[in-house]
Amino acid sequence: MEWASIAYAMGVGGQGGAGGQAGGGLAAFAPLLLMVVIFYFLLIRPQQKKQKEHRNMLSNLQKGDRVLTQGGLQGTITGMTDTVVTLEIADKVRVKVQRGYIAAVLGKGETAE
Repeated sequence: MEWASIAYAMGVGGQGGAGGQAGGGLAAFAPLLLMVVIFYFLLIRPQQKKQKEHRNMLSNLQKGDRVLTQGGLQGTITGMTDTVVTLEIADKVRVKVQRGYIAAVLGKGETAE
């Protein structure tokens, strides 16, 4: 019986305790919502922008472009399919790499340092 009176005094039981906390539920989620918005603009959106730029760069590859792979190989594109790019990394030395592993397009005669 003592627990029931303590719970009632704290506003847990009965009908009178619910009237004062009508807006409390929404206010409790405001900080969480703010954190989600901050994470979106600081982490998710910039990553999506980078992915879009990378897809555009991959779709604009052409034979003769000098490229840098994610593994650090530099070469000139000598052939391409939808998924594979053939690079000439030295005189008469050609390697095939997945198109998605091209990290950057270098300018003519430019090397990554």
